[in-house]
Amino acid sequence: MSLWPVIMSGGAGTRLWPVSRELHPKPFMRMPDGQSLLQKALLRSLALADVQDLITVTQRDLYFQTLDEYQRLQRDLPHLSFLLEPVGRNTAPAIAMAALHAREHGGDESILLVLSADHLMRDEGLASLVERACELARQSYLVTFGMAAQGPETGFGYIQHRGEQVLRFVEKPDRARAEAFLASGDYLWNAGMFCWRADVLLAELGRHAPKLLADAQQAYAQSSVIQGEGLLQRSFPLDSFAALASISIDHALMEHSDRIAVIRSDLGWSDVGSWRAMALTQEADAHGNRVRGDVLLEDVTHSYIQADNRLVAAIGLRDLIVIDTADALLVAHKDHDQDVKRVVETLKLRGGELHRLHRTVHRPWGSYTVLEEGVGFKIKRIVVRPGGILSLQRHQRRSEHWVVVSGQAQVVHAERCIALLAGESTFIPAGDQHRLANTGNEDLVIIEVQCGDYLGEDDIVRLEDVYGRSDARL
Repeated sequence: MSLWPVIMSGGAGTRLWPVSRELHPKPFMRMPDGQSLLQKALLRSLALADVQDLITVTQRDLYFQTLDEYQRLQRDLPHLSFLLEPVGRNTAPAIAMAALHAREHGGDESILLVLSADHLMRDEGLASLVERACELARQSYLVTFGMAAQGPETGFGYIQHRGEQVLRFVEKPDRARAEAFLASGDYLWNAGMFCWRADVLLAELGRHAPKLLADAQQAYAQSSVIQGEGLLQRSFPLDSFAALASISIDHALMEHSDRIAVIRSDLGWSDVGSWRAMALTQEADAHGNRVRGDVLLEDVTHSYIQADNRLVAAIGLRDLIVIDTADALLVAHKDHDQDVKRVVETLKLRGGELHRLHRTVHRPWGSYTVLEEGVGFKIKRIVVRPGGILSLQRHQRRSEHWVVVSGQAQVVHAERCIALLAGESTFIPAGDQHRLANTGNEDLVIIEVQCGDYLGEDDIVRLEDVYGRSDARL
């Protein structure tokens, strides 16, 4: 029986704004060692035995960025399967799709190990816990991993247990109940990690959530598949996938099944779900401060300050969180770190892109950074990786002037094909078909000046795209 790690990479991580945003969510956040949470989840999976295929469930919009994160590690990778959701529908539909995929490609007895893309833990000791979980899964148990509670946290679910027997699941308790749980020693944190056989999981969904399973099977049957060397992309249609109930696997199944087992795990687990939790990934100084980036402190205590792009100087602060990015600054009291998501909700109501995008936006061909914008103009720095090709496209309401800073550019403009080197430029009027490609062996860097009465990213008509994109946001 082969092991199929399933990396669940969903959610927007709104409590970690302004670093986590819809199109650059929490799994892509870098830890102090330079690795992203997503990369750590992949390395955790690769260290396990008998892994022949790895499933990643993520948003369709994040496929190219996810693949790029994996490939940046420069490791030998197993076969990678990506299940691409058009909209988020919580963990139960995602896990059902992963089980259907593993059963189709690996057989009924394929064992799935469900991991989160945005959690931290010590990897030492995980292999032995997974081995025990697989033993229980072979005996037709649905296995969950309960993490040793480190404090009376009110933001986590709890599992009451006796040995490997689950007595009950408890939703996020208030402070008094959480303290009682911790004192009893009978409760573990519910970490959202699971292990089970594909056929057992699907059979139990059929017993306890039959409509969800039927709807998942329908969406799975309607999915489209693109296969390449070592890669498989499975995309689900919007209509049938959006019709799925948005429900967690705990509510849909784990709280109802009589086949549940739990493995106690002491791996220093954290869901890194807030800036206070993120601060704990850094060492504190003598004054209780934790800092990241270029930070200057004077008379500051018990604060977390992160400077991503420039010097941040702080004077006379106590118990604050300060997160500085290129286009947004968060200042919050530590006791209100859970309220950051309210800022994101307000930004959505206001419109604009600050809840969705950073100034630097990743694309399958490279990235662009908005340097400046105002009424009627926008200036970008565009980086195209070697071999990268932008779509053949046109814009209705803006013109573009490209200046090559470094590298070799090939520009298709109307019926002409132009080669440009550093210091050379070209102009693309509104309405003209055009395409940009990097034909050199190093990054192509250009400065783009857009002019027009509308400069939104959705002012694009894609005529041809080597990456299969149709959404103007991608």
